[in-house]
Amino acid sequence: MATIAQTTIADKLGAFTVTETTLGASDTFAYARGSNQRLTLRNPTAGSLTVKIDGAGSTTISPQGYGQTLDVSTGYDIVLPAGAMKCVNLDKISAWLDGVIAVTGAAGVVASIVV
Repeated sequence: MATIAQTTIADKLGAFTVTETTLGASDTFAYARGSNQRLTLRNPTAGSLTVKIDGAGSTTISPQGYGQTLDVSTGYDIVLPAGAMKCVNLDKISAWLDGVIAVTGAAGVVASIVV
């Protein structure tokens, strides 16, 4: 199990190197609520993959104005076609990131986090 490396960019000038992590069957990362982290996923494989991000403590949420609860316990899925790259603002999916975070379905995906 790999931990996705994080690159701090606030003190960088001009072009800089972002640390990448090649993912396996199950990986993890550290999320800091409100820190503006961006997770980038790149699929260099020949097939489409569905990456699942699932915090062990995520269960249900009750959004204001919705009138009922929503189940977030099954994780947040990101479909990543072959050769594609997607970026996720982690603060925007924070309901799925409580507890220990598992990233699955991503064998071969190259990931990075910048903050």
